[in-house]
Amino acid sequence: MPEENQKDLPIEARIAAAVEQLGLDTVVLRSLSLLAGNNEGEEFLLVVGGEHAQGILDGAPVLYWPELWGTRALLYVWNDSAIAGVSAALQNQAWRVREMATRVVATRELALQDEVGALLLDEVARVRAAAARALGAIGDDVEVIRPLLKDPEIDVRRGAQHGIDAIRQRRPAGAIDAPPAEAV
Repeated sequence: MPEENQKDLPIEARIAAAVEQLGLDTVVLRSLSLLAGNNEGEEFLLVVGGEHAQGILDGAPVLYWPELWGTRALLYVWNDSAIAGVSAALQNQAWRVREMATRVVATRELALQDEVGALLLDEVARVRAAAARALGAIGDDVEVIRPLLKDPEIDVRRGAQHGIDAIRQRRPAGAIDAPPAEAV
């Protein structure tokens, strides 16, 4: 897998090289294994973590980094076997993993609205903001996001506005803000 200088390459290049050598499905499975908290070996850790993974290999605390890197890898490699792993990552104890999982949901346009919607109440502002943006990519209900426009954190308010704007861009003007037909 990676030669010494390859860990300095951008993640897209490292993962593309791993796919070429191991195959797409194997890279997805190993990324999911990291996400699940398993050890996939030093070489694969360097693929997904790059130069930062070297710190862990040199003795720095592991914390949540391999799980985060496994999740991030799914932005670059994908098959539908990863859906359940991404869904589980939305509930990970590490906020950075939850935040990254929302990015994967949005990028892969996964139908996980309820799971992402639960993160609108997350204690971490960055997760709330990421959830609002992700719902903008996959959802169609601005009312779910609207309360975050009054969040005390400006980045959450920005994420909420971004999500609402994304929904409005995709949907006809009257279809979003009109009350449901049964409420009329």
